[in-house]
Amino acid sequence: MKVLVADKISAKGVAWLKKQQGFDVVEAYGSSPAKLLELVRDVDAIAVRSETKVTAALIAAAPQLKVVGRAGVGVDNVDVEAATERGVIVMNTPGGNTIATAELTFTHLLCGARPVPQAAASMRSGQWDRKTFSGSELFKKTLGIIGLGRIGGEVARRAQAFGMRVLAFDPYLSPSRAKAMQIEGVPLDDLLAQSDYITVHMPLTDDTRYMIDEAAIAKCRKGVRIFNCARGGIIKEAALVAALKSGHVAAAGLDVYEDEPLPAGSELRTLPNVTLTPHLGASTAEAQDAVGVEVAEQIADVLNGGVVRNAVNMPTLDAATLSVLRPYLDLGSKLGTLVQQISPEQVASLRITYWGKIVELDANAITRAILRGWLLRISGDNVNFVNAPFLLERLGIKYEVIKSTGEADYTELIQVEATGADGAVRSASGTLTGKASAPRIVSINGREVEVVATGKLLIIENSDEPGMIGYVGTLLGRDRVNIANMSLSRQEAGQTALMVINLDSEPSEAARRELKAHKAIRLAKFVHL
Repeated sequence: MKVLVADKISAKGVAWLKKQQGFDVVEAYGSSPAKLLELVRDVDAIAVRSETKVTAALIAAAPQLKVVGRAGVGVDNVDVEAATERGVIVMNTPGGNTIATAELTFTHLLCGARPVPQAAASMRSGQWDRKTFSGSELFKKTLGIIGLGRIGGEVARRAQAFGMRVLAFDPYLSPSRAKAMQIEGVPLDDLLAQSDYITVHMPLTDDTRYMIDEAAIAKCRKGVRIFNCARGGIIKEAALVAALKSGHVAAAGLDVYEDEPLPAGSELRTLPNVTLTPHLGASTAEAQDAVGVEVAEQIADVLNGGVVRNAVNMPTLDAATLSVLRPYLDLGSKLGTLVQQISPEQVASLRITYWGKIVELDANAITRAILRGWLLRISGDNVNFVNAPFLLERLGIKYEVIKSTGEADYTELIQVEATGADGAVRSASGTLTGKASAPRIVSINGREVEVVATGKLLIIENSDEPGMIGYVGTLLGRDRVNIANMSLSRQEAGQTALMVINLDSEPSEAARRELKAHKAIRLAKFVHL
């Protein structure tokens, strides 16, 4: 079996692979996309870091490909959807760089408090300038952490050791979790207003892009210090540059950027009060050895027919069981994603109910698929089938699984219910249809629907009155958005009606605002599946 190591993972990982019987390891560091298309024709596995792009075209050019292993957390450089469609397992190593990134973040915090890099440069030029490089102490200062996942939690522990007060904003963090960590959970605006230092540890999503922009920085106290070792694009660089120039932001530290490598002409390079590092988050010998060996072991397990670990697109299963469960896993993941997007931010519990033949299958694997689907837009690349229950527990969300022997309207049915902190329940049910076992949504919030469980959905709850279907269709047509399918449901005439519309493209922000502003529309939610 051939393993292509496309990026330079640790030498220990490569050496471990070469020792495995029956493995032909090809090291192809720095290969061009064209060269890679040639090399993958007969490979069974590809190992990458962040440099090589595993595109749909590359996957299509590798008919024998079984697994892609990413030595690191993110899988931004892998087309996971294309891999899943081809049945290719995509794995990452989610825990290997946690400490390295947390320590780098704290290094930036210290350099923001005490301008050590600037002072060192001054000394090398022959100067002895003590006044210019006066700093401040971390002791008794307030650190605001945006995103309290694995890395954010490690940063918090280090800040507490320095005697800092720690605030955290994470919309999915429960009060009990914050209390256990001796952290104050606060709204984002409060964190911005109260923090002396701010660090971000969120995945880059549509919701977090430019989370720290001109408006957010304006809410911060003058002299705030801002740091990002998570993902480029969470902080709007143009806004940060302006604030650094004006002095509203006293100092900043960045390890990630909107465009990488950071362009040579970037104004960030010219500012004296910003410390820049070239995406070094996982760049320690210990972290690289850990993720290199880990990804090598995971690849070998898959190729030798063993367990699947840390997969981002499937659970830990043997190949025979996986072939049976695959359509249920797809359905479960989409139900979890759907219910999360129609639920409030603060959710207390989830309930998953199975009816029919599914009860006899490995419901644990399907449950993990549902939990991963729920967490996907919250935790981004960090969530997989292995760690989904742990991440949910860390958010303070409990879940229960019910295998029902009662009757249902379908031979096989899965229902996912989310109970909010206010007691309100949001739900969706689904089944498999046809010879292809295609996933189908059959109810949303207790109302019967018939919806293809894929792509882009527009979910509308409105007063049941004449003209609403025409109004929505006209608005979408004017916005150049094509309707692929529509399902209508109501419980009683004149009460609340439900429209679920499959769309070919996203409605514009203006169209969404117009929908939400209509007096008869109570809910207008755009959902990605």
